[in-house]
Amino acid sequence: MKVNAITLRKGNVMEYNGKLMVVSNYEIIQPGKGNAVIQVELRDIRTGNKDNVRFRTQETVEKLRLDQEEYQYLFADDDGCTFMSLETYEQVAVSKDIIGDAAVFLQDGMTVTIESYEGEPLSIQLPDHVTLEVVEAEPVIKGQTATTSYKPAIMDNGARIMVPPHIDVGTRVIVRTEDSSYMERAKD
Repeated sequence: MKVNAITLRKGNVMEYNGKLMVVSNYEIIQPGKGNAVIQVELRDIRTGNKDNVRFRTQETVEKLRLDQEEYQYLFADDDGCTFMSLETYEQVAVSKDIIGDAAVFLQDGMTVTIESYEGEPLSIQLPDHVTLEVVEAEPVIKGQTATTSYKPAIMDNGARIMVPPHIDVGTRVIVRTEDSSYMERAKD
């Protein structure tokens, strides 16, 4: 489907120079003189090569429509992660390269959305947040509680995040999967 280049956002998949490319970053540049342009960082889905491209905002590009289906996370091994379709019960293996840093947040039985093009998985959308338990955290330094400083903590899945000073070992917290940031204490 043809769309204006200005509408491209992170995660969109497009066809560029005969290759499947995913938008990994974008910036709209408004020069003092002349028309605005959008600078897009594209990553080739199959090879992983990156390319920076500038489009005029009125320029049209070929954005691909992806199939989205809900899957349940089963397990991980050396090759990647295995998911089961909630509709057909078929299993699909997805490379850890496609999942990226978010793989640390996968939990047994978690429902995710896998986007695919012609049956090939391209990206995975995890839930917006997960609940994790703090297994290691630095002790509070006296006088530090009045400020908005955060301290490093290690979660039960091995992820390192920054938490407020009042969070101790054993506390369950809600973490945003998009940027590994602390949201709030879990209400258990």
